[in-house]
Order: sequence, then C-alpha cells, then structure tokens
Amino acid sequence: MMKKYLFALRKSNYSGLYVQETIDIILTTAAFEQDVTILLLDDAVFHLKNHQNAINSAYKNTATLFSILPTMDVDAIFVETQSLLERGLSADMLTLPVQEVSREDITPFMSQFDIVFAG
Repeated sequence: MMKKYLFALRKSNYSGLYVQETIDIILTTAAFEQDVTILLLDDAVFHLKNHQNAINSAYKNTATLFSILPTMDVDAIFVETQSLLERGLSADMLTLPVQEVSREDITPFMSQFDIVFAG
C-alpha cells in the first residue's frame, strides 16, 4: 500500500550534512515507489535558488542535489509563500517548478499526509 510522505525542510542550504542526508532519505523513499512531496519553509527556500555558489563551502550546491528529484518522480515541491517573500525570492528565481502554499494553509496541507518528516 502506497503511503503519502511529506518532507518538510526548514534549515538553510549549507547547514551541514543535513541536506545531503535528507535528499538520500527522499530518494530512498521514492525508490520504493512511495508518494513523496517536499515542503520548503523558512531558510530552506534557498535550496532551490538559482546561481548558488558553493565554491567556498565544504558542501555541494543544493540546487544540484534537488535537480535529481524529478528523475525519481519527485516533482511535488511546495514552498511557503511568506518564506519566499521574507527572503526576497520569488518562484521564478528557483531552479525547479514549485507550488506555493500560504502560511495559514500549512496545517491543513500537512494533514493530508500519512507520514511527515520534519527537519
């Protein structure tokens, strides 16, 4: 039986191995043909920002990591609208197509999933 998984990310794109490990979990879940959705909140909206520069970082460009997701049929990516606006971003500044969800709709949005991973 297929479960609906939501991965809600809050941390910034260069916050340690957290992002790489979360992407691994997402890809593993998708490999087992589960329904995977990603929600980016707060500083996590920077994960998909165009023109990232990871040269001075010990970590990979997170937009590159996220670009793998559509190949695993993970294309349900949501961003909180207010998080984008508070950081001076818009959906057209991101590397993947996203759907926006407002802050007041987050709780009902999350309630439709069987399993929620928060990070």
